[in-house]
Amino acid sequence: MAATGDTADAEQLSTIVRTSAGVLRGTTEGGVNVWRGIAYAEQPVGERRFLAPAPVQPWSGVRDALEHGPLPPQGRSFVGGGRDDPKIRDEACLTVTVWSPAAVPAGGLPVMVWIPGGAFVYGAGQLQLYNGSRLAANGNVVVVNVTYRLGVFGGFELSDLGPGFDDNLCLRDQLAALAWVRDNIAGFGGDPGRVTVFGESAGATSVLALLASTAARGLFTRAIAQSPALPLIADRETRAVQARRFLERLDVTVDEVRALPQRALRRAAGMLQAESVARTPVLAYGLTHGVDLLPHHPIEAARLGAVSGAPLIIGTNTHEASMFAWGKPPMLPTTRESIDGYFSRTAPDAKDRVLGAYPDFPRRRALVAVGSDAMFGAPTWAFADAYSRRGPTYAYRFDHTTWTLRVLGLGATHGSEIVHVQHSYGSYLGRKLHPLGRRVQPSVGRRMQRTWLDFSTGRLGAEWPLYDTERRRTRVIRSTRDDTVADPDEVRRSVWEGIH
Repeated sequence: MAATGDTADAEQLSTIVRTSAGVLRGTTEGGVNVWRGIAYAEQPVGERRFLAPAPVQPWSGVRDALEHGPLPPQGRSFVGGGRDDPKIRDEACLTVTVWSPAAVPAGGLPVMVWIPGGAFVYGAGQLQLYNGSRLAANGNVVVVNVTYRLGVFGGFELSDLGPGFDDNLCLRDQLAALAWVRDNIAGFGGDPGRVTVFGESAGATSVLALLASTAARGLFTRAIAQSPALPLIADRETRAVQARRFLERLDVTVDEVRALPQRALRRAAGMLQAESVARTPVLAYGLTHGVDLLPHHPIEAARLGAVSGAPLIIGTNTHEASMFAWGKPPMLPTTRESIDGYFSRTAPDAKDRVLGAYPDFPRRRALVAVGSDAMFGAPTWAFADAYSRRGPTYAYRFDHTTWTLRVLGLGATHGSEIVHVQHSYGSYLGRKLHPLGRRVQPSVGRRMQRTWLDFSTGRLGAEWPLYDTERRRTRVIRSTRDDTVADPDEVRRSVWEGIH
């Protein structure tokens, strides 16, 4: 039954918020207020293409924040394949979604800012897999999902082409979104002094880059990195060569690039991505270090002490590469040929030593494990070791697998923990992973979400001890319980030292 009279007025007023640029009207769904499609920067179109984000221009009146903004230009992805996922794609994509409990105490609630993954090519904060309503309702926190530029428009480095091309656009977008949170989240019930930034895959890679960037200081107080893929970060020199090859492939002058149609730009960048896999693990899309915004690779920054030192949760899944191994992508070494190529390009003298830690090699299980460690495990172990000397660090390994993933032979594959953190069991992917999850939430989901919320609100208990290089105590997240294990992957971790 529709609300009437004073009830309707109260509901409407509770979702009207004044921001630094103007007034927004949201809505209430299931006891949670939600605002969609909020622009946190001027849209990067026309003359703003390939430039750092600029502040939103003010508006007058009340602007509705009821519908999602467009996804960044990208190909089709099973992660966003549900009926309720947005379908419109456009370069004017710099928006956030905010969820906030209807009742907010004085002083504001802790804030969790989600940075989605997708190899800097796919993804968006609007996807139902990342729906933050359950986090907001269950944890009494404000949740903000960020959508940032991807592919050739955000994750493809062109700054060495000269003026008019800024570096690390996707990271700059994330910084602009965090600055928007700092300046505006109090109006949505959040406390700008208690912000946790968290993300998965490319989103987690971004989180570690934010920890290593002085431009992010003061924008968040805690961080969570789920399955970071640090080989997606390359040095400036590598990116400069790539930018020149991009220009040659387009066969235009620098001055003509900005005005080219989207299709031509995306096609040229995609071809360079396909070629870049021959130089595994550095891909054409990703972040760039060696510039003012990100002077050092995050691992090196942590070793130098050039990181924020904010409390950090970091971890990986047991079978990260199993899903990718189906397609045998050369950028992830999961075949004998691609593993040979990987070591010939990165550490030829270490090949025999590393492969000796996988006694089943070359069986499929060992091939998947090598690929998992090359892209996710080894760089994460190296970062955790270095960062733990600079700030409070909590490490985990996600072992839980569903019967559906077990039947497919995937195990605890890349991204399979997301539905348990978000409780997005009703999303397209959530229904496939946990067909009954909407009715009976698995205990691993209840435990994992509660742990993430406790960390974000500063209430993480002593049952999860700090990680250090002496014992490397790691929280192993299983189907029915969590256990603390000292250096659970010691044999494999030790042989990868010095390779990342």
